[in-house]
Amino acid sequence: MHPGKEYIGVGCGAIIINSNNEVLLVKRADSARVEPGMWARPGGGVEFGETVAQAVEREVQEEVGIVVKAVRPLEFTEMISGDKAQHWIALGYLAEYISGEPKNLEPDKHDEVKWFPLDKLPPHLAAYTKNSIEVYLKTVHQ
Repeated sequence: MHPGKEYIGVGCGAIIINSNNEVLLVKRADSARVEPGMWARPGGGVEFGETVAQAVEREVQEEVGIVVKAVRPLEFTEMISGDKAQHWIALGYLAEYISGEPKNLEPDKHDEVKWFPLDKLPPHLAAYTKNSIEVYLKTVHQ
């Protein structure tokens, strides 16, 4: 965030489904800027000069150490904090799991990394993650 300037951040995140029909989520640390203590899809900010798909793939590798391929956009969520100090557009992508074993590579940002069955999601689910999973489930069951 740039103090004293109006700024809209662009974020991205991945819905990654494994062969057991589980989704990979990270539990955000209590000190996290956005959705502290909530379970969320891995992701982060889109950097200048990269596509959202590239950012999804990079962020997943940086956060949880696995290789994914961004498949397609699922939805977007707009987040504006109550005091208007933050404004983010978060783009949710479906990403194909390619390789690696998930691990928490950013322990300062996340408390845990875990696979969850799609029919047994954790109760404290970040709004943008819930939106992406709902869209994914609708497109799979059509």
